[in-house]
Amino acid sequence: MPSRSSSRSSSNRIDKLDFDDNRRPASTTTDGSDPGGLLRDDESLLSNVIDGVIERDRRKMRRQLAKSLSFVSAVLSCLCAGSITAYSLYGPLFQSRLHFSQVQVNAVSTAAEVAMYLPVPLFGYLCDRFSPRPLSLFAGICFGLGYLLAAFSYRHGSVEEGGFPPAVMVVSFVAVGMGTSCMYLSAVTTCAKNFGRGKYKGLALAIPIAAFGLSGMWQSQIGSRLLYDRSPERYGEVDVYHYFIFLAILLFVVGLIGALALNIVDEEELIDQAVAELERSGLLEDSPFFQRSVLHDNSNGYGTVESSETISNSAGSHDAGTDLPMQKARRHSENDRRKAWLLNNETRLFLLDHTMWLLAAGFFLVSGPGESFINNLGTIINTLYPPPSPGPPNGNSPATHVSIVALASTFARLFTGTLSDLLAPIAASSHDGHSQSNDKRTTCSRLVFLLTSTLLFSLGQLLLASGLIQSHPQLFPLVSALVGLGYGAIFSLTPIIVSVVWGVQNFGTNWGIVAVVPAAGAALWGAVYAAVYDAAAAADGLGDQGAERLCYGVRCYKSTFWGMVFCSWVAVALWAWAWRGWRRRGIHV
Repeated sequence: MPSRSSSRSSSNRIDKLDFDDNRRPASTTTDGSDPGGLLRDDESLLSNVIDGVIERDRRKMRRQLAKSLSFVSAVLSCLCAGSITAYSLYGPLFQSRLHFSQVQVNAVSTAAEVAMYLPVPLFGYLCDRFSPRPLSLFAGICFGLGYLLAAFSYRHGSVEEGGFPPAVMVVSFVAVGMGTSCMYLSAVTTCAKNFGRGKYKGLALAIPIAAFGLSGMWQSQIGSRLLYDRSPERYGEVDVYHYFIFLAILLFVVGLIGALALNIVDEEELIDQAVAELERSGLLEDSPFFQRSVLHDNSNGYGTVESSETISNSAGSHDAGTDLPMQKARRHSENDRRKAWLLNNETRLFLLDHTMWLLAAGFFLVSGPGESFINNLGTIINTLYPPPSPGPPNGNSPATHVSIVALASTFARLFTGTLSDLLAPIAASSHDGHSQSNDKRTTCSRLVFLLTSTLLFSLGQLLLASGLIQSHPQLFPLVSALVGLGYGAIFSLTPIIVSVVWGVQNFGTNWGIVAVVPAAGAALWGAVYAAVYDAAAAADGLGDQGAERLCYGVRCYKSTFWGMVFCSWVAVALWAWAWRGWRRRGIHV
């Protein structure tokens, strides 16, 4: 029988049994080492792989936990931040107890609105460049000081009684407005950056925005049902002093919680993805930062802006002989430089986009009437019940309608945010991996929801302007519901559209620029409403009756709300124009 070796030579083929003949016995090694070393090496390699998998899962779990805690904290912040929306609960008491005129009452609310919206671009800039945490802490301080000052100003009574002048109340509500802006923006920006590239970006933004709408409802109920005046002559009215003290303590604590819990997870990855998108778009060719990065990477054959991982690796290889703290400082410095460059470039592109100005103009035309309606809800209701009527019944009280507006607004925010996620068209380069070409489901643009909501909003104003509600005050809940639905949907969909069209990496700044316009709208329509109201009261001969300057009848608001209806319809036209521009550019909104 021929041997296996001869057979292998003749056939030039290795037989499986050749390995058994030439294999080294298990009990011996060439160098006398332990024969189990190979097995231990395999076990060590397997152990390293398992440890790596476990560590990766732990990091993923920590990221998910950080996102979840940030989301809970953001919802809590928004659930408390909208205290200014309950202004109509105590605004009429500024007239009856502090003897403010309607212009002065509107001056307080307008100051809060201006302070809430005017600094938003600055707050958004700080939130993008640094972190949401300092903004949340600043919000808590502003709320605490503002409401404490308002409480003591109210307790001292009117100027005739030796109290503080109206300017003190204006200053206190400026602090409240700034606190509202900071707390809301820090919460919404955190959610936008942590969840804005997922499939349910709309819902992730709609939930905190809806919570912001709910804050006015539950806080007004606390004021009217728990913190109310128990004296016989004013039984049932909100105890404004204790209500303001309650808000000061609550919102200061919530601001501290946000300063500890709000966190943007994997922000460096977000910056890297945004830089890559700009590179693919060809918008970086003239950028000095991009040119420096090309020169830096020429030796390696790359012509792109360095990613965070590349910076980290290069820092480790070039600085192997230096101290670790110096490496970390250099790496953080380079990452901060990349981030600042990217965000500045994103801001420039945002400001040069004409569709942004169309979106902002429409937002200005709609948000101002909405803010004015909410702030003057109490005085509008009182015009429906002229003397000798005892006033609005409990079912038509200002607190009831604050709750109706809040509930309708909350429903609209959640409904439009969720439904727009399910029905909105998906872009061809969608971040969640879906393809527009393979998408066979029924789609409906977010602009359809926005335009429909604005028309519902204008319908509520039309009912007031027509005088129908003056003859049928029991229908006023319909007005509150329509305005709440439109107002909530508009404030929910507009930031979602900003995040979809211009991305989330610079969301705080971009949304802050758009969100500043309601300040001008609130100031304009607050002044218009007050002027029409006071002029009608003077014409009726009620402007000088004692200290209370009250107006009754449709003349107190009719012309104001006709103007609001017209502005809402103009906003619909502007947003339709912007939608046309996005469709031409292939942006699926």
